[in-house]
Amino acid sequence: MATKTANVLARVEPDVKQQAEEIMSQLGIPVSVVINMLYKQIIMKKGIPFSLSLPSAPVTLDEMDEATFNSIMENSLKQAKNGESLNAEDVFNSIRKELANG
Repeated sequence: MATKTANVLARVEPDVKQQAEEIMSQLGIPVSVVINMLYKQIIMKKGIPFSLSLPSAPVTLDEMDEATFNSIMENSLKQAKNGESLNAEDVFNSIRKELANG
């Protein structure tokens, strides 16, 4: 016996829709299955199944005390000495990619 279904109509940005559907296609999962999974997670968790929060704004130098600034600088120096840093070109490429995906 076939399960009854209901339609969901939603407006989304075209580029967001395209990017998401490309990923779902690569995974072999139809959009309707993803929407159904989301709805089931909402029911199970009795809320949105992921965090909805505003990102914290970066702290400026003017808002920082000297001890905090020195701690950040010491940690950065330690990372650089341990080879845990990226070159500027890689950092800018990462930022550009993040901005493009938006």
